[in-house]
Amino acid sequence: MTDTSSFKPTLGLLDATMIVAGSMIGSGIFIVSADMLKDVGSSGWLIAAWLLTGFMTLTAALSYGELSAMFPKAGGQYVYLREAFNPLIGFLYGWSFFAVIQTGTIAAVGVAFSKFAGYFFPILEMKEVNILLDLGWLKIYPAQLLSIVLIVFLTYTNTKGVKGGKWIQNIFTATKLIALFGLIVFGFFAAKLEIWKLNWTDAWSMAKLAKQTPQGGAIVFTPIIGAAMIGAMASAMVGSIFSSDAWNNVTFIAGEIKNPKKNIGLSLFLGTLIVTVIYVSCNLMYLSVLPKNDLAFSPENRVAVAAANKIFGNVGTYVIAIMIMISTFGCNNGLILAGARVYYTMAKDGLFFKKTATLNKNAVPEFALWIQCMVAGLLCLSGRYGDLLDMVSFVVVLFYILTIIGIFILRKKMPDAERPYRAFGYPILPILYIVLALLFCMGLIWIKPAYAGWGLIITLIGIPLYYLAVANKSKSV
Repeated sequence: MTDTSSFKPTLGLLDATMIVAGSMIGSGIFIVSADMLKDVGSSGWLIAAWLLTGFMTLTAALSYGELSAMFPKAGGQYVYLREAFNPLIGFLYGWSFFAVIQTGTIAAVGVAFSKFAGYFFPILEMKEVNILLDLGWLKIYPAQLLSIVLIVFLTYTNTKGVKGGKWIQNIFTATKLIALFGLIVFGFFAAKLEIWKLNWTDAWSMAKLAKQTPQGGAIVFTPIIGAAMIGAMASAMVGSIFSSDAWNNVTFIAGEIKNPKKNIGLSLFLGTLIVTVIYVSCNLMYLSVLPKNDLAFSPENRVAVAAANKIFGNVGTYVIAIMIMISTFGCNNGLILAGARVYYTMAKDGLFFKKTATLNKNAVPEFALWIQCMVAGLLCLSGRYGDLLDMVSFVVVLFYILTIIGIFILRKKMPDAERPYRAFGYPILPILYIVLALLFCMGLIWIKPAYAGWGLIITLIGIPLYYLAVANKSKSV
C-alpha cells in the first residue's frame, strides 16, 4: 500500500482558500437561523450572534496563522496542542475528532444532501412509508443509504490523490459561493420595506420562545434580562458556531500545501472573511423578506426555502434544494480530504492504528480515509449524529480555547522558534477570543448541561485509550 513516504505539496493559495470556505459552508446557513431566533427572540440579537461568531472565527483564524507557520506539517490542531501542552491533550483532541467531531459532521452533511434530494425523489424523504428496515431500535431509510454512498464515493475519489479532491473542492465551492451571492442579491431586490421595519421594531429586546399554540395559534415569548442573556446567546450560537466550524481543516493538510508558512495563514483569513460576510448578509436578507415569526417558525426550520419561495415563487423550493445539494457535496469533500490527515499524524506518533500511518501510491493516507468513512457511515445509520454534534459543541470550542492559549505557552516555551507570521492583535485579540469563548462555554453549561456533560464524557473516554496506545507503543519498540 505504501509507495511513497511523504506528502506532495500540490495545493496553492486558491485551493487552500476553497478548502476553508468549502468546509465551512454546508447546510447550516440554510437552516439554523430559525432555532437561533427562537432562543433570542429579536432581529438585532440574531444578527449580533452571527457577527459575534464571525468575529470569533476570524480572530481564531488569525491566531492559528502563527501556529500553522510554526508547524507547517500535517495534523494541524492536533500538532499544535501536542507541542504546546503534551501528547495526552493532543490525543484527546484527535480522539474526539475521530469519534464524532469530524465523522459526525461528515454524516450530518451527507444526510442533509439526501434529505434535500428528497424534493426531487420522494423515496428519499424521511417518512415512515419509506422505511427499508425497522428493527425497533434502528430504522433505516433510503436517504441514509444515499448518504453512505455519497461518503464512500468522495472517500474513493480522495484515495486517488489530492488533485482530484482539489478540483471537486474548487468547482463546488465556487459554485455555491456564486449561488449564495445570487440568492442574497435577488433577496434584497425582493425585499419588503414594511417587513424590514417590522422586524427591526424593538430589535434589542431579548426573549425566548415559551409556547407555540398548534395550528398557527399564538406564539408566546418570555423576556430575557440580566445574566440569563449570556445563556440565551450561547444557546443560539450553537447553530452559528457549527455553521462556521471546520475552518481549521486546511491546517490538517499543511504537508500538501505549497509555501505553507505563508499560504495557510492567508487562506484561513480569506476563507473565514468571505464566509462571515456571506453569512451575515444572508441573515440580513432573510429579515428583509420574511417577518420575524415566519423566519423563526419556517416549516422544518428550512429558512432558506421559505425565503426562496418569497423571492422566486414555488420554484424557490427546488432552487434551494439544488443549492444545498451542491453545498453539502462540496463541504463533505473538504471534510473527508482533510480529516484523514489527523489520524495519519496520530499514527506517526504511535497513538493510532499503525496502518493509518501509511501513504498509498498517490501520496494520500488511504487506510485513514476508509476508517473515517466507516465511522461516518455508522453515524449515518444511527440517526443520532445530530445529538452527538450538540453534545460536543462545548468540547469543540474548549479545544479552540486551549489552542489559542497554546500561542501564549509556545511564546514562552519556544521563544526563539521561527515565526514567519505572528498572531494579529496579540495579545489583545487572542485574549478577547478566549474570554468570549469561555462565556459561550459557561452559557452552554447553564442552558444545556446534559450536552456539555456528554461532550466531556466522550472526550474523557480518550484518557484510558491514550494510555493503552502508549503501552502498546512501548511493547512494539
